[in-house]
Amino acid sequence: MHSNEKPFSCEVCSKQFFQKGHISDHFRIHTNRKPYPCYVCSKQFSQMGNLKRHLRLHTNEKPYSCEVCSKQFSQKSTLNDHYRTYENDKPLSCDVCRKEFSRKSNLKQHFRTHTNEKLYSCVVCNKQFSHKCGLNKHFRTHTNEKPHSCDVCNKQFSQKGTLDIHFRTHTNEKPYSCNVCNKRFSQKGSLDIHFRTHTNEKPYSCDVCNKQYSQKGSLDIHYRTHTNEKPYSCNACGREFSRKGNLKVHFRIHSNDKRHFCDVCSKWFSQKHSLNKHFFFLFIQMKNLIFVTFATNISLRKIA
Repeated sequence: MHSNEKPFSCEVCSKQFFQKGHISDHFRIHTNRKPYPCYVCSKQFSQMGNLKRHLRLHTNEKPYSCEVCSKQFSQKSTLNDHYRTYENDKPLSCDVCRKEFSRKSNLKQHFRTHTNEKLYSCVVCNKQFSHKCGLNKHFRTHTNEKPHSCDVCNKQFSQKGTLDIHFRTHTNEKPYSCNVCNKRFSQKGSLDIHFRTHTNEKPYSCDVCNKQYSQKGSLDIHYRTHTNEKPYSCNACGREFSRKGNLKVHFRIHSNDKRHFCDVCSKWFSQKHSLNKHFFFLFIQMKNLIFVTFATNISLRKIA
């Protein structure tokens, strides 16, 4: 019989391990130390196992194969995800909602959503959770631990789900499609927001003037018209703005970024409204020039 006791724990996040050496590997997540570089692309890793998994991207090695369809995978976790597509036998069901599960442990965890039982609490802020995985994810907000890193750009994330969403920016994968116009999205939330353009649903309303919006971000921006909040400030001149986009446009004045071109006189402008103002003055000048030319011709005819 082997003991399930994990006598070694991390001093930062209290995660427990069977062997003392495993703590050293884990602790690099907190120190951000990455002693294992890839000899192909020089990307660095905190653990040798992560480097080995990464190297398979270069070698195209796929040591894990499905026993059902023989499909091959470079990582065991990906194979496990694939196996779940075959799991149709779900003999265990919830007495409350009849949802079915293939494992008893999953059923027990699910049942806490009905009882609101929260066995796990955060030692920092005392927030409680019904699942240990929820506590572990939450605890990373205190430690700033980001154990999941992108194999392509090395960007790090605290949750695997966030990494999966990010990875679609590299693969251009868009698994969610609109059943009205067939437009595709990489995130379910983006599809939900888009769908409101078809239903005209506006679930977010302003507490002050009752104006409604389809997106919470749009409501937040609108609300600043009531509070006069300007959270974005220019680090060159200190001018404040309520929208980040307005700050970006303003900053072109300091960076001398001129992207708006006048077709009449070939002059460049940093902001669109400056170009529009320029066009207006050109119009006035041309109008005056036409009037003066017309008046001059009338005078010359009278003299003749």
